[in-house]
Amino acid sequence: MDNEKVLIIEDETKIARIIKLELEHEGYKVETAETGITGLEKFSNNQWNLVLLDVMLPQLNGMEVLRRIRASGDMTPVILLTARDSIPDKVSGLDHGANDYITKPFQIEELLARIRACLRINQMMEKRIDEQILTVTDLKVDKKTRMVTRDTTNIELTPREFDLLVYLMQHQNQVLNREQILTHVWGFDYYGETNVVDVYIRYLRKKIDYSFDSPLIHTVRGVGYVVKE
Repeated sequence: MDNEKVLIIEDETKIARIIKLELEHEGYKVETAETGITGLEKFSNNQWNLVLLDVMLPQLNGMEVLRRIRASGDMTPVILLTARDSIPDKVSGLDHGANDYITKPFQIEELLARIRACLRINQMMEKRIDEQILTVTDLKVDKKTRMVTRDTTNIELTPREFDLLVYLMQHQNQVLNREQILTHVWGFDYYGETNVVDVYIRYLRKKIDYSFDSPLIHTVRGVGYVVKE
């Protein structure tokens, strides 16, 4: 754990203090807020790995705090703390974008386990998102949306050009020969001319390199092609 930061928004001072001490003992960095408005301000002014959010808060209740956090597009994990063990509250919290909930009174060990689980799931999701985005300097490829941009310019690629670029970027700084490229981009059952690779590299260069200062697609004579800075 790399000193994950947790924000506790809880108006019961004693409960907030106990949770804070336990979390700090586990190695977390912790701050507290006693009202919904103060909690939102602290949330907005810093980066957090997780929020523990009481449902019953003065000034602004927990559901409204959660709604505003999610409305801003922020997906920081949120665990609701609630004194009410009713199904509607749980459903409402999850519908508003909470990752989990725990009902008071709770055992601190259970809360710690839920925090660890939330952080673990969030790290896995972030890793998956990172794997979807390929970047080489100012060239960015989103494999999920198939969007390609260089600097701030959107670049339209055909499906084959896109697959070729992705393969090259996934092997950044690695020289790939024509046979490797053919196998991975055109498939094992391709029996056409190997110069199709050269043709498509030329297409890509026109779109990716020619209008920009520094070329990213390089030829290694007698071997193949490489994408590098």
